[in-house]
Amino acid sequence: MNDMHGLIFAYAGGPHIKELTEHRTVSSLPFGGRYRAIDFMLSNMINADIVNVGVIMRENYQSLLDHLGSGKDWDLARKRGGLKLLPPFGYNVTRMQHEGGVFLGNMAALAGVNSYLAGIREEYVVMADGDLVANLPLEDALRVHIDSGADITLICSPRTVGSPEYAVNVALGEKNRVSDISIGRKEPEMFESLNVSILSSSLLDSLVSYCSAHNAYDFERDVLQRMPDLDVVAYLFDGYVARLHSTATFFRCNMDLLRAEVRESIFRKERPIKTKGRDQAPTYYGPGACVRNCVVADGCYIEGEAENSVIFRGVRISEGVRVHNSILMQNTKVSQGAVLGYAITDKEVVINRGRMLMGHETYPIAIAKGSVV
Repeated sequence: MNDMHGLIFAYAGGPHIKELTEHRTVSSLPFGGRYRAIDFMLSNMINADIVNVGVIMRENYQSLLDHLGSGKDWDLARKRGGLKLLPPFGYNVTRMQHEGGVFLGNMAALAGVNSYLAGIREEYVVMADGDLVANLPLEDALRVHIDSGADITLICSPRTVGSPEYAVNVALGEKNRVSDISIGRKEPEMFESLNVSILSSSLLDSLVSYCSAHNAYDFERDVLQRMPDLDVVAYLFDGYVARLHSTATFFRCNMDLLRAEVRESIFRKERPIKTKGRDQAPTYYGPGACVRNCVVADGCYIEGEAENSVIFRGVRISEGVRVHNSILMQNTKVSQGAVLGYAITDKEVVINRGRMLMGHETYPIAIAKGSVV
């Protein structure tokens, strides 16, 4: 166990992924056949020996509650501490905290759980969004943070991670000191922040108090950009990173899993990604089934053809079906003769006999949860 506390903002997301987040928060989006988006950041934290994690929620969090439960699947079900679910307005309501029932920014969200923050015993805090898919060495980042003596350490990537219009980009000086921060504009020499920050719990407490008193809501705009006296350094991470900002990026990130080098970067033996356990029978492949370059979860029943696709638990693909370049979420049923290409079916979708759904790589078709086509 190290001296670090985890905080996950489980409501991050963009306006371009509404088809898939109408009934759930982006952090509980199914991903990669058997995972939810929050599994990756939660696993990053427990792999760094963090034993106390607070998950700050905002809206549409019922599926997140169902998935996380007591936290036992991540070894966070403890008599003291462990996983703490923090719904909106659970502690203290300030005038900067909400507008129309939602937080205005992550500093406002933190102000809403200030009683929880006051109880943090660890010296350091790592804050992260719940929509980031990556296998981060947080323990190494904490060591760099301590050695640098900086106030705040940002984990950054040389890659383009999410939607450029929302990206926080940093320019670096000597010893990776952050010399400039821009939002939505990236110069070639800049690195993209992953919105994963490490700082001391005492500094976080003072920043939350300052922002609450000055009607400031946002960590990136109101703290990093407007407080030049803060010493901020970057920890550069060169592994695979994806942010689920839109339906197109959700599709692309799932398709990335079909590449061996991406799977090797995300699913590492020394830092495993854990998820909610579920016992199901192995997938059945019929005599006429043809499956090529797919990620297939357990509990499926496949009699047709599937290629370059991600297939979640309990999916049924009947004879004569052709599925290619698609994502079929849990318990999707595709009937005889149907053809799907560049499609995303949410949970419990039924595709009737002979239907043809065809999207494009840049504009995949998303079918809402429980729909019958």
